[in-house]
Amino acid sequence: MAWSKTDSGADGDAIPGFGFNPPDAQAPGIEVTDLATLHRRVADGMLQRVHRADFHSLTLITRGSAEHTVDFVAYPCRPGTLLWVRPGQVQRFAASGRMDGTHLLFTPAFPEPTSTAHRLAEDWPATNCRQLGAGPDHAATSALLARLQAEYDRPDGASREILRLLLAALLLHIDRLPCHGAYGDTRAGGEVYARFHAELERSYATTRRAEDYADRLGYSVKTLTRACQAATGRSVKQVIDARVALQAQRLLAHTDEPVALIARRLGFSEPTNFGKYFTRHAGSTPGDFRRGQQSTTASAPIGGAVEGGAD
Repeated sequence: MAWSKTDSGADGDAIPGFGFNPPDAQAPGIEVTDLATLHRRVADGMLQRVHRADFHSLTLITRGSAEHTVDFVAYPCRPGTLLWVRPGQVQRFAASGRMDGTHLLFTPAFPEPTSTAHRLAEDWPATNCRQLGAGPDHAATSALLARLQAEYDRPDGASREILRLLLAALLLHIDRLPCHGAYGDTRAGGEVYARFHAELERSYATTRRAEDYADRLGYSVKTLTRACQAATGRSVKQVIDARVALQAQRLLAHTDEPVALIARRLGFSEPTNFGKYFTRHAGSTPGDFRRGQQSTTASAPIGGAVEGGAD
């Protein structure tokens, strides 16, 4: 698939971005292809550089082994690995030819807005990687992806409605797969958490005050905290701080922007305040974190074969 490059993320950061623009779309908002085809279409090794996309990508690995990096976590992949990277996450692919698999891409608007599939696609935070092995979970996932592929490739044209229904079935199936990550259940937070999360994505660079989110949404801070505790196991302030810290880590690791500029992007009036905040929530100074990430990137070849599992 040929992605269309975008200037920046929604918050104006300098991490390269890509929009959804498949060359031969059979239905608006969705494409079913494979990793080998994707690598052929995206030139200049861009997939092996850090980038973000504004669409979902689901990949079931069928051949080879390598690492796929998403937001500072390198996931070992092998046949049976299911990867789900969500819009806005910063990722880096393994080198072309290291592994292959079915690659499903869809925009946030493709699932019906009122459907369970749409809610599952909006789930945040959620695990990026599952190891399905060779059992019934893998067989069912593979079969659902194959059915999507068959509909997408129909010579007489794919049905958008059928593709939506098949995608919904796949996402519902994935939702009940075993998950061993450290994530909570965002559904437990209900509508309160869903609204809070949407507002957080819009506003984390302008306010870090729980009271501001409560006022904008018409809830009390106590109500937001209950929803966040149910969904993530953390307080509302901890969720806010984690989102700000993640964006700071992305910008420090993946851009050359001065720390002072990053501080301003994230709503800090003084770089020293940002430095104290980052150290408190990330465990190191901004400079030390950036140097550590640069050292790791320089010393670790992309796409090397790996062993073991991740979740």
